[in-house]
Amino acid sequence: MTITVIDDNFNFMLKIDSVSKKYSASLIALSNISFSVNKGEMVFLTGASGAGKSTLMRLLYLEEKPSQGEIRLGKFELASLPKRKIPSLRRHLGVIFQDFKLIPDRTAAENIALSLEVVGKSKSVIRRRVDEMLKLVGLWQRRNNYPRQLSGGEAQRVAMARAMVNEPLIILADEPTGNLDTENARGIFKLFDEMNVRGATILIATHQIQLAKELNKRILHLENGALENDSHE
Repeated sequence: MTITVIDDNFNFMLKIDSVSKKYSASLIALSNISFSVNKGEMVFLTGASGAGKSTLMRLLYLEEKPSQGEIRLGKFELASLPKRKIPSLRRHLGVIFQDFKLIPDRTAAENIALSLEVVGKSKSVIRRRVDEMLKLVGLWQRRNNYPRQLSGGEAQRVAMARAMVNEPLIILADEPTGNLDTENARGIFKLFDEMNVRGATILIATHQIQLAKELNKRILHLENGALENDSHE
């Protein structure tokens, strides 16, 4: 099996076409979902717990495969991607989780550097890019701190810097503010907005609909596994 390469003449970064995910006849997590995310667009995926947000995210970072439908990321068709190609493609994804997933015995700077180390970047490039990202997320003074020495908001900023440092095709954030208070959550969303202004394509799954609305970005709303509303339609 080979990776399906889509024609170069496209404007979308991500296209989801008639995607469903069924675990059993009675457990349907996603039902016939279709939407596109354009290059450079920032989109919020909202819905209550159990609406299907995290399931959709797992399909996008290839933790699972859809039961039916197509998922195209850039030039690649994910549903038919062979397992041996998944680690390679994941290097082009920036993924941010609710629980940060920082390596405890690495400093903030070292956690960010990891994304560049795994793709074989030189030490000079790593140092320059890590410094840029630390300054972007406002953590230059905390670069030598370990995760246990950071607040929740600071830890999530490190995770965001790690996700963006390798200039991925798309940043996928699954409930990135779920463990933060409202003030810190608002700050994280504003930082995502800054990253978007710099050209990043971003899809954020969140239950904090009001905070998402404050940024006046596109909102896709899921209910019971179905796409109920697209604010741009």
